[in-house]
Formats: sequence, C-alpha cells, structure tokens
Amino acid sequence: MERPRETLHNKGVGLRRWRRDDLDEMLRVVTEALDHLTPWMPWAEDYDREKGAAFLEACDAGWESGKEYGYAILSDAGAIIGSAGMMARIGPGGLEIGYWLHPDHTGRGVATRAAEALVLEAFRIGADRVEIVHDAANRASGAVPRRLGFTEVDRRPPQEPVTAAEDGVDVVWRLLRQPSSAGTSRSASELMQ
Repeated sequence: MERPRETLHNKGVGLRRWRRDDLDEMLRVVTEALDHLTPWMPWAEDYDREKGAAFLEACDAGWESGKEYGYAILSDAGAIIGSAGMMARIGPGGLEIGYWLHPDHTGRGVATRAAEALVLEAFRIGADRVEIVHDAANRASGAVPRRLGFTEVDRRPPQEPVTAAEDGVDVVWRLLRQPSSAGTSRSASELMQ
C-alpha cells in the first residue's frame, strides 16, 4: 500500500495529519470533551499534557512506520474538532478506521463524512477492505458504518479495556473494495450510494 495524503477533504469536512504544534489546541478539545469521551475511550481518563504529547509523538511514529495515520478533524474555520485515523492492524491489505468528535460537533454528519474520507483514501492507497470497530452500546459510533454501507461481520470480546458505559462486546463492520465490471475498482463513494 502507498502512503495516504496528509490532507483530506470530503463534503465540507477537512482532515489534516496531526502535528506536534497541535498540542495546545488538541489538549483543549480533549479536555472540553472529557465527559463525552470517557464513557467510550479509556485513554481519555486523566488526560493531560504528557499524554497529549505522547499521542502526537505516536502519530509521527505511526506515519513513519506506515502502521497508523492520525488526522485532526477540522471545522470549516480550520479549528480542531476531533480526531480520526487509519490503522494497519487487521492484517495485510486491510485498514481499521476510528474517530471521535467534540460534542459540539456531533449529530451533523461530521463523523460520517470524516470516516468516508478515510474509506476513500484507504481504497485509493490500495486497501482491499476497511473495518470499523465499536462497543455495542455506542450506538452513535455504530451509525457511521451503517450509513456508509458497511456490513456487520462479527461481535467479539473487546481487545482493549472496557469502560463502565460499554457492553464489553465489540461490533466489527467491514467494507470491501469491489471490482467494477471493467476490472478496475469502484470508489467507495460508488459503493455507498
């Protein structure tokens, strides 16, 4: 697979590779969103500057190794409003994507459009499948793959620590890159119509 672009745009949503100088803004967004994030994301508990700096360092290392590509989700004005990423942890040819948003930006399709941008980029760089994994209790997160035409393929025990809000059942969704009749791959946007 080739490397993804560092900047992506999809239907009014921008994604940009995380930078080390994003620390203050990222820390503000995470801190403001703690009540929204901690029920689903164990990493958000006790979040501080040190954890934020370590996250940004890990983002750089992920890009360098080709194992993970982290993006800041940006508002129309260019402010950071969340995070999304593609991780090469589901075997050769596959990428898992994840996302979160500041609660002031939920319910507007931003997460769906950000995830769609990642799906399009994953297929462009050569992935043959994309997966989204979320806890069964997180219905908002589960609505994203459903809207994008993913198929639920598994329910399994979680691979990460479980929070008090979670059911402890990971739902796995998959979207396959489909060849067109001409032998070339259709875009994810065509698959999702």
